[in-house]
Amino acid sequence: MKKLLELSDSKTEHLPGLLPFVPGMSVILTQNIAIELGFINGINGIFRQLVYQSDSISTDVLSQAFPSNTQYVHRPLNALSEIARSKVECNLEELQPKLVPIPLMEQTFRVDITDILPKGKKSISNEKAILSIKRRALPFVPAYCITTHKSQGQTLHKVVID
Repeated sequence: MKKLLELSDSKTEHLPGLLPFVPGMSVILTQNIAIELGFINGINGIFRQLVYQSDSISTDVLSQAFPSNTQYVHRPLNALSEIARSKVECNLEELQPKLVPIPLMEQTFRVDITDILPKGKKSISNEKAILSIKRRALPFVPAYCITTHKSQGQTLHKVVID
């Protein structure tokens, strides 16, 4: 399982396995969500918070099976993000200007099992074993630093080149 989470984004349809979110962090959208509203691949934004379903699964039933210090993590419905170049003309109900919900995206990708086996381990068969994996994740990557390719077409107010 750990190997699947650590696969390169280029092998997982650009949905990372693990992605820590911190309110206020710069992010880049990695998929087209609503082209007409400006929510397009490569647009910069600021992650603000995760939104969860109000009637999430009760943990009372599960608490008897797990230690008292167990933390339960529920899948979010969406991420509220500030998209400065958004083309949304009015504020969405109960949200601040330019704050928009970005939904989870679902992608299916295929992985050769030899890519995730420990080094030195071989498959019993000589045939290729392909796993089909479905992943739901937020279509973001951190944007604290970006490549020159990703910066093409963007207006950047401050740039540090190393």
